[in-house]
Amino acid sequence: MNKERKHIVFLARWYPHHYDPMFGLFVQRHAEAAALFNDITVVYCQPIEPQSRDASITPKKNEQYVIDTSKQKNFEIVRTLENNVDTIRIYYKKPKNKILSLLRFYRANMIGLKLCKSPVDLIHVHILTRLGVVAWIQKLLHKTPYIITEHWSRYLPGNDFGGFFRKLATKIVVRNAKLVTTVTDNLAKAMQNHGLKNDNYVVLPNVVNLDIFHISEKKNNTPCKIIHVSCFEDKSKNISGLLESLKIVEKKGIDFQCTLIGEGMDFDLMKGKAVELQLINKVSFTGLLEGQKLADELASGNFLVLSSNYENMPVVILEALASGLPVVSTNVGGIKEMIDETKGILVEPRNKEALAEAIIKMIETHNDYDPNYLRKSVIERYGYESVGRFLDSIYNK
Repeated sequence: MNKERKHIVFLARWYPHHYDPMFGLFVQRHAEAAALFNDITVVYCQPIEPQSRDASITPKKNEQYVIDTSKQKNFEIVRTLENNVDTIRIYYKKPKNKILSLLRFYRANMIGLKLCKSPVDLIHVHILTRLGVVAWIQKLLHKTPYIITEHWSRYLPGNDFGGFFRKLATKIVVRNAKLVTTVTDNLAKAMQNHGLKNDNYVVLPNVVNLDIFHISEKKNNTPCKIIHVSCFEDKSKNISGLLESLKIVEKKGIDFQCTLIGEGMDFDLMKGKAVELQLINKVSFTGLLEGQKLADELASGNFLVLSSNYENMPVVILEALASGLPVVSTNVGGIKEMIDETKGILVEPRNKEALAEAIIKMIETHNDYDPNYLRKSVIERYGYESVGRFLDSIYNK
């Protein structure tokens, strides 16, 4: 490995911030992994409503240290050091006019880039298209190379990736990138099917915090405890379909308890759906769980179930495997790249009967899966050090 630490600037479209600490958490984990072997600065710009309160308050987490806060007209800058990552967040007042809003977004990123320490060896763009344009301009002006990591599932069949100018801009920034990474091979192929050509596509694994996700040796769950984790957006996550499948399981006289973890736009709607299906004694809703609370709840379960209509690479699957749990999931996106018959059961999407049968089979067979094998499969590829070393090899190409 090259021992020289490079200075890499992450331009992130999604990233945890004052108003949503879970937004783009997987990008933050990539930054933390990369910081094990290189010097990382993150620039993240978040629009806020004009009446929003200031974000420049001391973070509550001990690992975050406020370096500086400042204000310019329409912009608030909060700079922190978080797990050895120099993090610059620019909060900007969002104009109602779309063109003005776009211009202010670019202005915010320029402010962030000017605050970065020099020299910058490489820009690492996370999520296209706007930030790809920013990086491309930096390449033209300063000859700073850039790479791209795409997490967004919009390129997959059935999703919305359209518009002449959006497609043209995306093609330009992808073609001029030194390298493009995606979190699944499935997403890489989908991007290339849209004409997004680059000679160097690489799959970059997501990161799991193996320090908090653990195997629970003592489980006496009677009945079987099923875990579901999602952002409660029913169009993609299909929680309503999961509840309907659980109703089928219940009607067959099979006992279970299902804990649904998370919050989102359809949270209350799904609670109402559970009442409508008379499942309220079979399911429970915890709301949002983070960090150790999420890890402990996962470890207490017998298996994870996901029912998504479309996905990319759900980090919760990796977290479940790290906790020694097998997985029942719909076979969408890049999930088949993580789950084979030794780790769980995959079923076709939008088929509640097939999902119900898979749940029944897993209730009967979950003890046949080796928790240590499941965890080892994650350690070898998705731990902080593994991903950090992989990123270091990319940065030194």
